[in-house]
Amino acid sequence: MSVFLEQHYGNPSSLYPIGRDAKESITEARETIAEAMGAERSEIIFTGSGTESDNFAIKGIMEAHPEKNELITSAIEHPAVIETALYMRKLGKKVTFIPVDECGIVDLDVLEKKVTQKTALVSIMHANNEIGTLQPIKEIVHIAKKKNVLVHSDAVQTFGKIDFDVHKLGVDLVSVSAHKIYGPKGVGALYIKKGTEIHPFVHGGHQEGRLRAGTENTAGIVGFGEAARIAAQLLKKDKKRLDYLAEQFKKGIESRISDIKFNGSEKERIKTTVNFSFLRLEAEAVLLALVTKGIFVSTGSACSEDSDDVSHVLTAINLTPEQARSCIRFSIGRFNTEDDIKTVLEELPKIIENLRSISAGSI
Repeated sequence: MSVFLEQHYGNPSSLYPIGRDAKESITEARETIAEAMGAERSEIIFTGSGTESDNFAIKGIMEAHPEKNELITSAIEHPAVIETALYMRKLGKKVTFIPVDECGIVDLDVLEKKVTQKTALVSIMHANNEIGTLQPIKEIVHIAKKKNVLVHSDAVQTFGKIDFDVHKLGVDLVSVSAHKIYGPKGVGALYIKKGTEIHPFVHGGHQEGRLRAGTENTAGIVGFGEAARIAAQLLKKDKKRLDYLAEQFKKGIESRISDIKFNGSEKERIKTTVNFSFLRLEAEAVLLALVTKGIFVSTGSACSEDSDDVSHVLTAINLTPEQARSCIRFSIGRFNTEDDIKTVLEELPKIIENLRSISAGSI
């Protein structure tokens, strides 16, 4: 990326040589990302983030199909989808949130009843960002297509981490983000299946097929392309190793700490997202204690960490407010090692025991 920040600074929309060089690099990145998801180069539109991609997909489809007034999504979507859906409701669209079971899997029976000829779009995430649960996207697509309804999936949590092919899934639109695969922050992409009618998200220029105008973020896009190339190259090796570490981590917590609750699906999930409720404790206290040991975790979605509200995801899977407030999400990634897992399994039980003793003593 630094080369494009320091030397190859040409505007990719310009015809002079350094502009053409930048354009060629963007085209190469687009090709790499398309190949990584089984798409064609022309089906990839670059955006500023996964959040923007979600907004683009929903607003673009709803605006392009005014004769259809319904949007269907799930109760556990990322805020980027939830908030956009609520905005559509303010504009007079009918919005339906499909419930999920205690594992976080959407109720397909309810979905089938709610999809109608008036539904413009079904937007269901591929894997949840807080509990890692994988959704049955192929079945969702099957239900939607019986009524000729388009399907969008937020795949920010899965692209580059598991086998991923847009044609096998059958989806029409997919949102992805660079920073989730060790690329730069501030760049994402939206897959739009060829032939899908969608309104432009940003007007004002010819960039991105006139769907998202504005001078391209060349350095960010090039970084995204390289991250996608590396992710595709290391996918099988990374997944096998990280799935093993995650399983050892989960089993280690369950064998060392009492009064806990695993959140999400035991089988249908991204294994490297591990979410536990540590009952009778506040998650923030656990998080801050872990920080002192150089261990960094989350109490929910990074996009809602500043909120004092209980996570809508945890509420949707029927956790009580007390259980939800005791949740910690552990994420295991490419640069984690067995030593990292051992460190957490050594420190976490002591932290939990100490905090519970303090909590009991204050009652």
